[in-house]
Amino acid sequence: MNSSELILVVEDEPTIAEAVASRLRSEGFQVEVAVDGPTAVDRCAALAPDLVVLDLNLPGFDGIEVCRRIHMYRRVPVVMLTARDDETDMLVGLGVGADDYMTKPFSPRELVARIKAVLRRARSAGSGGPSLSLEADGDTVEIDPSTRRVTEAGRDIHLTPTEFDLLRALAEAGGAVLSRDQLLAMVWGYRDGSGVRTVDSHIRSVRAKLSADLIRTVHGVGYALEASKAGRP
Repeated sequence: MNSSELILVVEDEPTIAEAVASRLRSEGFQVEVAVDGPTAVDRCAALAPDLVVLDLNLPGFDGIEVCRRIHMYRRVPVVMLTARDDETDMLVGLGVGADDYMTKPFSPRELVARIKAVLRRARSAGSGGPSLSLEADGDTVEIDPSTRRVTEAGRDIHLTPTEFDLLRALAEAGGAVLSRDQLLAMVWGYRDGSGVRTVDSHIRSVRAKLSADLIRTVHGVGYALEASKAGRP
């Protein structure tokens, strides 16, 4: 791990902030801490961190607003923390650009694993590969791995890095069903089966941004693109 990578931890509970910061420093990261929304936005602008660990409930303004504001100026990976196991909160967080989320209480080991996975995806952005073309509700969805752009009927669709990699994995499977465990390993880099709900939430977020029937749920197994809609130009 590159010791020059800087992580901003935005958390107003001192015990949690210190525990997270201490664990990340032990992993070789540089760490700075902010305790409220306005300070977080200011520190992001001043420090240009490589990743932000962002609590949802903050003084000043909440993590959703922090995420919106920091992404107005610079795209930075975000792992969001929430005290409530609320799917709505998670989807809103993903919708404004969070790359992953964890519900408190969480395992510091898993948090570190997720941070490393998000950073790996950010570093590999633009690694290239052939473009993919899909059909959904009569509209064409284009996926360009080189620019990491997605368009539907010629309209740019903003996907987070995680959402892009999830859609790309399903598209490259050519209509084959991928289990949640497979997607966790392919997209997040987890191989212990943890975080299957993360897959479900990201699928919902992608569906909200693209044609809802593009991704098919195979109950008890996982997800697939409709076979007739998966293909290469």
